[in-house]
Amino acid sequence: MPEDGLPGDGLPAGVLWDMDGTLVDTEPYWIVAEHELVAAHGREWSDALAHELVGNALEVSAQVIIDHTGIPLTVPQVIDALLQRVIEQVRVSAPWRPGARELLEELNESGVPNVLVTMSWRNLAGTIVESLPPGSFAHLVTGDEVTRGKPHPEPYLLAARLIGADPAACVALEDSPTGVRSATAAGVPTIAIPHIVPVPPIAGAVHVSTLEGVGAQDLLAVAAGAGSVRAASGQ
Repeated sequence: MPEDGLPGDGLPAGVLWDMDGTLVDTEPYWIVAEHELVAAHGREWSDALAHELVGNALEVSAQVIIDHTGIPLTVPQVIDALLQRVIEQVRVSAPWRPGARELLEELNESGVPNVLVTMSWRNLAGTIVESLPPGSFAHLVTGDEVTRGKPHPEPYLLAARLIGADPAACVALEDSPTGVRSATAAGVPTIAIPHIVPVPPIAGAVHVSTLEGVGAQDLLAVAAGAGSVRAASGQ
C-alpha cells in the first residue's frame, strides 16, 4: 500500500462491486429459492421468468413473482422467504466467482477502497462479507437501504459518495443488464462480466468473460476498453 494510504497511480479511486453473480455465484441460489417458494403454494415458476429478475430490486422481483403466480403472499413476505432460503444456502457454501476474491485481495493490499453495491438486503450481504477478511469492503450499499434500486443510478452514486470519490474515477463490476445500467447511469466506468443472463452492449460498459487474470492495475484500462487480449477474452 502507498505510504499515504491512498491508491497509487494507475489505480481506480474505488471499486464498486455487485454481489450476486459478480462476487459470488449466488444467482442459482435465488432461482432455487423462487422455485421452492412458488411450488410450496402449488403454483409453477420457470427459469426463464427467474432470469428476468436477475439484478432487480427485491421489491420488484417479489411483485413479479406474485403477479405471475398469484401466490397469497405480500411483497415483504416473499422477500423474507427468499432471503432466508438464500442465506441458508450461502451458509453451506459461498461460491466465489472466478478471479473475484483474488482481485478483491489485491485491491485491498493496494489501498483501493471497495464498496459492495447489491440489491440483496443487508442480512444476506453481511453473511457474505463475514466470510471475508475484516475490512475487505469499506462500505455496503444494500437494496433495503436505498430509495431507488438498480437500474436507477442511486446505489452507485451513494457508493462513490461514501468513499468520497468521483464516480468517473471509480470502476464498477457487474454481471447483469440491470446492474450495468445502474452503474453507467451514475457515470461509473463499468466492466460487465455476464454470467446467468447476457448483457447487451451498453454505453459506458466493457465486456470481459471473467475476472481471472485481471489485476488491480488493469481495471482502469479494461474499463476504458483498452484492456489486454487476455483480460478482454478470458484467454
